Amino acid sequence: MSTAVLFVVFFGLLLIGVPIAISLGLSAMIALLAFTDTPLMVLVQKTFSGIDSFTLLAIPLFILSGNVMSAGGVSQRLVNFASCLFGHYRGGLAQVLTAACTFFGAISGSAPATAAAIGSVMIKPMVKKGYPVKFAAACTAASGVIGLLIPPSVTMVVYGVISGASIGKLFLGGIIPGIIMSAVIMTTNYFIAKKLNLGREKKATFKESSVSFKKAFWAILMPVIILGGIYGGIFTPTESAIVASVYGILVGKFIYKELNFKELVRQIGATTSSSATLMFLVATAQCFSYFMASEEIPESIARGLLTLSSNPTVVLCLICIVLLIVGTFLDNVIAILLLAPIFAPVITSLGIDPVYFGIIMVITLAIGQITPPVGTTLFVACNISGLSLEKLTSGVWAYLLMMMLPIVLIIAFPSIVMLIPNMM
Repeated sequence: MSTAVLFVVFFGLLLIGVPIAISLGLSAMIALLAFTDTPLMVLVQKTFSGIDSFTLLAIPLFILSGNVMSAGGVSQRLVNFASCLFGHYRGGLAQVLTAACTFFGAISGSAPATAAAIGSVMIKPMVKKGYPVKFAAACTAASGVIGLLIPPSVTMVVYGVISGASIGKLFLGGIIPGIIMSAVIMTTNYFIAKKLNLGREKKATFKESSVSFKKAFWAILMPVIILGGIYGGIFTPTESAIVASVYGILVGKFIYKELNFKELVRQIGATTSSSATLMFLVATAQCFSYFMASEEIPESIARGLLTLSSNPTVVLCLICIVLLIVGTFLDNVIAILLLAPIFAPVITSLGIDPVYFGIIMVITLAIGQITPPVGTTLFVACNISGLSLEKLTSGVWAYLLMMMLPIVLIIAFPSIVMLIPNMM
């Protein structure tokens, strides 16, 4: 009964337009008052403890590093470098867009930021070259998702905090799946471009490639510094976010010389706004999770799943179906805050590595970024291209179907995720 009330109140508040963070806190408070004798002060304490974490400092700092690198002229340089590598393939500009999103994802850690940074550079040139605007926008929305998979990833940081999994191992575990997702999207680009009879760009000379690499070098070096520093024992994942932010400011200001003081202040303001929203979500989700834990809801769900099957592969498939559905109407961070505590007993009982499950969870929920009604990269692509959400949605179905393939591969071959983490 208490579980039903909790979720009915939560989704009821969402339906009448109450912000998600407030819906989480209110539903937990109402359920707590109705079914327990717990003092409300406990919710206050849980709200505070939800964000009283040194590790969570990585989130605003990684967001800041991505913002300042984008404002400092990184996007165009990465596009130019990607063009030299992939522009001569069928659907050249679409391939460049996806490759540039892969490079930029290793800087930003955010799907909307990746889609916005690269889409704002690429969509107009693609349309001028004869690419249908729907194709250009759909490619932007799909490619932006890679920003969640290529480390550093804000979503992985949130999962690591909630589950206790190593954030450093999550970053390493996301490398190969991120590259596979990029390859899948580029393959989709190829077949769509072939169907539309789109051509390719002129192949770059070795000199042109060398020049573009030199210009993009400082941007490409950033993820190397982050991962190298973490596994070299130089700094923790949270400290790496500080290093990334300082590095981004120095590169934008003194190397690329496109980041002035006024723009830096603007990016700090934008980072503060988005980080405050995210932290408030984390705080109120802690109240929601506390009530679920006190009522043993995760354990009940775990027992229910395990009665269906004790085979880890079957259970993972069932969980992925749930995540795909949830990802269509909840943001990936919110979904992780709500569902990671629920599924933790399941994966623990089956002996599944939490790092491996974390990557499955992140990549499955990431697909929700291109599905309405809350697909954030869809909205970004709509804003840049001027297309309506309805028109753009019809253009992403091919990507949506193909992006299921990496999930299937990861479930069938766990070593795809665990190869690099186990080597370290």
